Amino acid sequence: MTTTLITGIGELTTNVASPDDRFGTLHDAAVMIDGGRIAWIGSTADAPAADDVVDAGGRAVLPGFVDSHTHLVFGGDRADEFEARMTGVPYAAGGIRRTVTATRAATDDELRARLAGFVDELHAQGTTTFEIKTGYDLTVEGEARLARLASEVTPEVTYLGAHVVPAEYADDREAYVDLVCGEMLDAVAPHAKWFDVFCEKGAFTPDETRRILLAGVGADLLPRLHGNQLAYGEGVQIAVEFGAWSVDHCTYLSDEDVAALAASDTVATLLPGVEFSTRQPYPDARRLIDAGVIVAIASDCNPGSSFTSSMPLMIALAVREMGMTPAEAVWAATAGGARALHRDDVGSIAPGMRADLVLLDAPTRVHLAYRAGVPIIDTVWKDGVAL
Repeated sequence: MTTTLITGIGELTTNVASPDDRFGTLHDAAVMIDGGRIAWIGSTADAPAADDVVDAGGRAVLPGFVDSHTHLVFGGDRADEFEARMTGVPYAAGGIRRTVTATRAATDDELRARLAGFVDELHAQGTTTFEIKTGYDLTVEGEARLARLASEVTPEVTYLGAHVVPAEYADDREAYVDLVCGEMLDAVAPHAKWFDVFCEKGAFTPDETRRILLAGVGADLLPRLHGNQLAYGEGVQIAVEFGAWSVDHCTYLSDEDVAALAASDTVATLLPGVEFSTRQPYPDARRLIDAGVIVAIASDCNPGSSFTSSMPLMIALAVREMGMTPAEAVWAATAGGARALHRDDVGSIAPGMRADLVLLDAPTRVHLAYRAGVPIIDTVWKDGVAL
């Protein structure tokens, strides 16, 4: 099996904590890849021989980004909504129904081709692991179709039948919740690992959320939650109550919410692309980190509120707008995302981990925020293969 040595790394971010540095930063380092896994890490001077050698030339290497929240299987476009928001129209959850209409009208091949384009975008920007949610069809067969298409490109598929109540059930919410908890769940579960609920005004109430979470747990899917995006609410508390692996958005948090997160293993996944696109207030990552909460950042790539797949942009926004240091933002975009996806094989660089790596055309990780908007991703390795 061919081995590859990346040598001459000016700054290597391993995310393997030491007493002096929780980000595991090494200098003048080298990494050996063997069989799609990390085989060795050390100094360039001590590097073993390898079949292939890549000279990083003093540039930075870090783990591949882990985007733990995306909505990549959909039809249509909502650029007009973005334009309207930029002139002062407030963001609301109802626009999702427009994407539902367009997605239902799209063929498998159309959705598959668009999805492939998004995956190429992700890879080009350093993302090597990503989650995809359903939620843009909201019928039994349609949600199963979206989950099946998503499963062709990632094992991290989330059932989000509880995205909004579709128009045809506007006068009978209880019947739609019954569907989400019953026939729709049965159809989607074979293709999914996770399930999610949008617990928010305009989406699902706390009581409906609890009922859907109980059904998902009963189907052996792992819980996640959209919560506290548009206003203070019960989403975070419900996520902690159910042991959700992640509660996403977390824009409006009470002191009790922060304390509950800090006392739990639930990851607070922040989605700064949403605030950038909707002009809502940014979450306070500094408050969460200082309280001891596990924090991840993700793109929430979707056609309505965050139509970007760029994790480098998320890092820049987290640093500029949410109080994170560059090192914390990179950790949140890599190891934090891995925690949110219950993955112990990605998000860090250590022997035995998947060889998912990013070489920057820059000397340090700081440049991801310092040179915001500049394409400084030089090379991306997924399972040891350069993409």
